[in-house]
Amino acid sequence: MTKIDPATSALVLVDLQERIVALPTTPYRGEDVVANALRLRDAFRGAGAPVVVVQVSRPDNPPGNELVFDAQDDKIVTKYTIGGFAGTDLDEFLRGKGVRTVYFGGIATEFGVESTLRAASDHDYDTVAVSDAMTALSEISHENALTKIFPRLGTVVTTDEALAALS
Repeated sequence: MTKIDPATSALVLVDLQERIVALPTTPYRGEDVVANALRLRDAFRGAGAPVVVVQVSRPDNPPGNELVFDAQDDKIVTKYTIGGFAGTDLDEFLRGKGVRTVYFGGIATEFGVESTLRAASDHDYDTVAVSDAMTALSEISHENALTKIFPRLGTVVTTDEALAALS
């Protein structure tokens, strides 16, 4: 993997909210995904790269909609659809920061993460899926995204590989 340029890269974490992290996920537990996401967030912040936390909002505002970590130093984007680009300022924010490459993590691989990553590709960003900083509602969905979809849209790496490329 090539070195990550913090001046042109960003980390986007999708739907790491209490009720979503608590879902029965596979191949990783929600808590494990959050741990890897926070390792990435701290490293990206430390390198001076932007971190974006995408959260979903539902009209009925169900309990557990709160983020599972403090994101006050990150850009927070509230989405009302599956993906993080439609109807939000995510693209405007990333372009304003000079971002060309976006690293992704979150829950669920086959919903919010995949939708946002696909839209990033449509917006001409280079995309990188961090395989163990995301998890799915089904094993086959996660595997399909990581082996069939994401490699056609960009790159797939692990948390450790991304951290090594950032240092």
